[in-house]
Amino acid sequence: MSMTVNKKAEVWLRGTLPGILPALQPVAHALLQAHEELNELTTDFPDALLWNKPAGMASVGFHLEHLAGVLDRLFTYARGELLSAQQLQALQEEGKPKPQEVTVGILVAQFNNQVELSLAQIKNTPEEELFETRGVGRARIPSTVLGLLVHAAEHTMRHLGQLLVTVKVVKSGRL
Repeated sequence: MSMTVNKKAEVWLRGTLPGILPALQPVAHALLQAHEELNELTTDFPDALLWNKPAGMASVGFHLEHLAGVLDRLFTYARGELLSAQQLQALQEEGKPKPQEVTVGILVAQFNNQVELSLAQIKNTPEEELFETRGVGRARIPSTVLGLLVHAAEHTMRHLGQLLVTVKVVKSGRL
C-alpha cells in the first residue's frame, strides 16, 4: 500500500516530522498547523483594524502578540529558565494598542519567528527530559517539560480559533 501526502491535509495527516521525538510530534504538528492557518488568515488583514475589539472581546492585535508571547514564555519555562525583564515587560504590553509602531506584518513575523524557535527547541529536547519538573511563573508552580510543551500547543490552537472568529467579525464590519 503506497501513501501519498495530501498537501491540503492538516499537518498531522502529512506524516512524521523528521528529527522530532514521537511524543512531541503532536506539539510540532499543532504549531505548524497554527503557522499555516495564521499566515493565511492574516493575509491582507488591514492594519487599521488591528486593535478593534468587537463586542469588547480581545483584538486581533492582542491575539497575535499573545500567540508569540505565550510560546516564548512557555518554552522558556520548559528550558528551566525564569522570564527575563524584557519578557515580563512584553507580557504587560500585550494587547495595548500600538497603531504607530506595530503592523499586522510585524506581528505575524514575530509569531512565525517564535514558531521556528519553538520547533528548534522541540528538536533539541532529549527524551529523558520530558518528565523533568519545571517551575511556572514567579510561584514556580510545578509542571513538566512535556506538560509545558503540550500546553503551548493547545494554548496556541485555542487562541488561533479565537483569532479566526475575531478576524471574520472585524472584517465584516459588524462590531
